[in-house]
Amino acid sequence: MNINKMLESIKQNPDFEKAGMVLCHNGVVRGTSRDGRKVKGLRVSVNHQKLAQIISEQKQQTGIVDIKVEIAEERDLAIGDDVMMLLVAGDIRENVIAVLTDTLNLIKSTVTQKTEY
Repeated sequence: MNINKMLESIKQNPDFEKAGMVLCHNGVVRGTSRDGRKVKGLRVSVNHQKLAQIISEQKQQTGIVDIKVEIAEERDLAIGDDVMMLLVAGDIRENVIAVLTDTLNLIKSTVTQKTEY
């Protein structure tokens, strides 16, 4: 995963001149689960069809120029490893923040399955 390459890809979008903001999310493996248990690592699986559908729908939201996402999957991830990078480019802060939040929540609730070990 390379956030700089993802950003450069977004900047190549022919509509990038309409963007006033690119917001980035970089999820990493943390050392504890939500309930406080120690975690040694993580494995993620991805429903690519659902991911493509969500990205397509979210790109249609008001003011959105482009969305890029990359998820580390089907390999063991250690504490501190990148799990997901999500970039949303759009016109104004309110639109971009809302779409990043909605897209992230949709991905985490319907696209990915995590196994902590």
